[in-house]
Amino acid sequence: MKIALGSDQKTNLTDFVVEELKKLGHEVELFGPLVGEHLQWVDIGRMVAEKIARQDCEQGILFCWTGTGVSIAANKIPGVRAALCFDAETARGARKWNDANILVISLRLTSEPVAKEILESWFTTEVDESEKSNIEKISEIEKRYCFRINL
Repeated sequence: MKIALGSDQKTNLTDFVVEELKKLGHEVELFGPLVGEHLQWVDIGRMVAEKIARQDCEQGILFCWTGTGVSIAANKIPGVRAALCFDAETARGARKWNDANILVISLRLTSEPVAKEILESWFTTEVDESEKSNIEKISEIEKRYCFRINL
């Protein structure tokens, strides 16, 4: 699976997650300080979200200090469902019930063992088919209230 991954800081946690993803056999496209670019959290959130919206990548992962800023920025892009997850159960629910396509992780609160558990839940949980109507409703809200842009 191709994954867009961005952070406004390069840390031990971001390096750990990149390595875990590679161990799982994923192709990872990096953004921001992870590739030596000094960018702010809003730019990182937008860039990763655009990769998902254009379907250049199948999933995204974002980091910032709390995780809130990149979540807000990413969720402004139509078609993106970014979920800030602090534990494996939240990640499982975000995938199962929300078909979330960007995992957001707090640099401040997440340890490497917890990040590994979150990744395992995220990548092993299937979307609950009975929730498809709710996902479609989200798309309808976007169509009604968001201006479509060319990504």
